[in-house]
Amino acid sequence: MRWIKQLTTKNIGEQTEQLAAQHLREQGLNCLTCNFSSKYGEIDIIAQDGEVLVFVEVKYRKQANYGGAIAAISAAKQQKLKLCASFYLQQAQLNEYNTPCRFDVVALQGPIEQPNVTWLKNAF
Repeated sequence: MRWIKQLTTKNIGEQTEQLAAQHLREQGLNCLTCNFSSKYGEIDIIAQDGEVLVFVEVKYRKQANYGGAIAAISAAKQQKLKLCASFYLQQAQLNEYNTPCRFDVVALQGPIEQPNVTWLKNAF
């Protein structure tokens, strides 16, 4: 009997974050860290785009139901990401007022084996 590995939500999340990081590297970004965690939440990818520090949220949806991957990032989630980014800047001893930053979204949609990738710069 042939066993088929069932992908868990965690496996899918890890895979999509790896695909997103690869996509960002192909676009010239330097991925500094993945899955930065604090008491405020988690940032999927922190990257450098020239002089700009980029905080990236990765979202995957198999189908576009209910607005797809991009619509899954609520105002509350955005606020958590901003707090987490501020915490990261403090930990890295960077001045949040003098460090150019932006929040991007990498949305993946479709079959996990080959999803469509959409990169939204300055998403919020």
